Amino acid sequence: MSDIMRPKYITFDCYGTLTNFQMATMTREIFADRLPQADQMDAFVKSFGAYRFDEVLGPWKPYSEIICTALERTCKRWGVEYRDNEGMRYFEAVPTWGPHPDVVEGLSKIADKIPLVIYSNADDSQIMDNVKKLEVPFHKVFTAEMFQVYKPRLAAFEAMIDTLGCQPDELLHVSSSFRYDLMSAHFMGIKNKAFVARHHEGFCEGYGATEIADIRGLPALVGL
Repeated sequence: MSDIMRPKYITFDCYGTLTNFQMATMTREIFADRLPQADQMDAFVKSFGAYRFDEVLGPWKPYSEIICTALERTCKRWGVEYRDNEGMRYFEAVPTWGPHPDVVEGLSKIADKIPLVIYSNADDSQIMDNVKKLEVPFHKVFTAEMFQVYKPRLAAFEAMIDTLGCQPDELLHVSSSFRYDLMSAHFMGIKNKAFVARHHEGFCEGYGATEIADIRGLPALVGL
């Protein structure tokens, strides 16, 4: 990989990478009275994240079902009460979340020079509210609902690449997650990859990604 990447498209994960994904914050608020000990809460939050990941590995189903089932499974594992439709509170909150503080500044230096693309593990009804808050134009916005497949399934990346009509080595894929994005991008032959250090996952050696502190570091990777 050269020092300056020159992609035809820059493709992004949205939730967590661009949008400040507040699942953990909400969980700590909702379950504060049911898991009063800090160490229990930390583990509960991690379990909820793990079950959300597990849920997207199977056949596609609406994102509301992903969240609700993952939360129910987490509560069952921890012996915590799951209250009716509690998972829908998360689903309905997602479109209200805005970007990390660095995102608009970083994207605004690139958006008029290289086409920006999103592939998000979201429903169509959610994602555009989040995208509007990013304040820059996107060439394409793809969702798991659109293609009936969630990341990290390789079929998600295949659908994105085929729809864009490009080759894997013509992309720069940007994400704060190796599990959901960068490992799959590596397996698909996407050589140019940027890992955004949002501190919900550590950096993984061996997948050819370049680490940046935040989106303000992205323009330099493409010579802008």
